[in-house]
Amino acid sequence: MDFKFDVSAMGYSDKESMMKVINAYMRNCSGEEVMYEGTGMNMNTGYVYIALENGVTIASNFGQRVEYIVTDYVTGEEYFLNSYSSAVRKQEQLNRE
Repeated sequence: MDFKFDVSAMGYSDKESMMKVINAYMRNCSGEEVMYEGTGMNMNTGYVYIALENGVTIASNFGQRVEYIVTDYVTGEEYFLNSYSSAVRKQEQLNRE
């Protein structure tokens, strides 16, 4: 897997977040496809992320624990979950609605 992060724009805690999201990807969902240009850092929120084709985003900000984010594209609501399996279940639930 070839992850692309602009480390020149990152501080120490951002790089820590980058390592956490990469490790979470490798541990929990390395078989999932990463979206085209689906890695990076949101400069507004500080989240470093890997966005997956299945609709789950692995994210961390300021070196904190990893969160799995699922977005309801109808309402715009974001769900922050503690595990990849919970995020997949939530994504599946949203797809059924």
